[in-house]
Amino acid sequence: MINIFIIDDSATVRKVLGDLVSNAPGLNLIGVAQDPIFALKRMQSNWPDVIVSDIEMPRMDGISFLKKIMRERPTPVVVCSTLTQADSALSIKALEHGAVEVIAKPKMNLMEGLNDSAKVLIDAVKAASQANMKRVKTSAPSAVRVDSNLNADVINPNGSPDRVATSMCRAVAIGTSTGGPQALESILTRLPADTPAIAVVQHMPEKFTRAFAERLDSICQVRVKEAAQDDVMQSGLVLIAPGGHHLAIEQRGAQSIAVIKQGPPVSRHKPSVDVLFRSFARAYGKQALGIIMTGMGDDGANGLKEMHDLGSITLAQNKATCVVYGMPAVAVSKGAVDQVVSLDHIAAKIMQYSQGQLPRP
Repeated sequence: MINIFIIDDSATVRKVLGDLVSNAPGLNLIGVAQDPIFALKRMQSNWPDVIVSDIEMPRMDGISFLKKIMRERPTPVVVCSTLTQADSALSIKALEHGAVEVIAKPKMNLMEGLNDSAKVLIDAVKAASQANMKRVKTSAPSAVRVDSNLNADVINPNGSPDRVATSMCRAVAIGTSTGGPQALESILTRLPADTPAIAVVQHMPEKFTRAFAERLDSICQVRVKEAAQDDVMQSGLVLIAPGGHHLAIEQRGAQSIAVIKQGPPVSRHKPSVDVLFRSFARAYGKQALGIIMTGMGDDGANGLKEMHDLGSITLAQNKATCVVYGMPAVAVSKGAVDQVVSLDHIAAKIMQYSQGQLPRP
């Protein structure tokens, strides 16, 4: 049983979130509070496994609360935030200070919206409860998860290998979820400006990915941006899949182009790592490097297997350095992974690959 404490200054939000938690199998609501000061007093006698918290609250804001919790008693925190530009930026800041997941809080039709988000909340809490807090410095917002579990065929129908149009350029595809922002920052800040083109799916709600990309762009030598329709894959550029949309890469003549796609969630996520990896297998074939990293669930495992089977080099982050060892574990179990490596070695592997020095198994 996972014990949950909810902090939000809105009585309506506390009521709705509390009811969702109370009615979910495996979750146990142990308390609610309108701000962190009340919460800290109430939690002392019964400390929760996971805290669900807003960011903008009276008396103590969510960022200050996170800093205090992570310094004194590290505990998985799921941030429930609105989709405004300001709150999205604050949510990314919350990840920098130890939040494990971020989920979007609907601004309009709150009662209906939060109930529609029950699956998202429950999955986020479960993912957070599995977090290795020793690995958490920053962390990942939750994916948009739904009950249906469609595969990449609904976005990119699977074709036979003879339909693959292989680029002569090198490119890297990365997929990650819970713990991903921390892991991606660790990798991307170590890469030089002439690194091969990189496309990333980080499970995040809509509106949060732009703030995330801007944050990375401000601290990296490579350029980082939220992917837009018809962006060209090029050296020194990292494209982050936009939340609420799928990202695929297509070969058009001598160029590889970003295609932003609508459609249902794939492997319960939107954007989906499986969609990106399948498109990479077709666009780049043996020229590609695929990397699957920390995260709950199995998104990306099938797509990485497609890349592997078409000759791409494939890597998985190891268990010891993952916040949640889910997605890489499934990929390994499917025989999709050539090498399992620690987070600290992934940037070096990318550079070896860029120089043609990463050996194939």
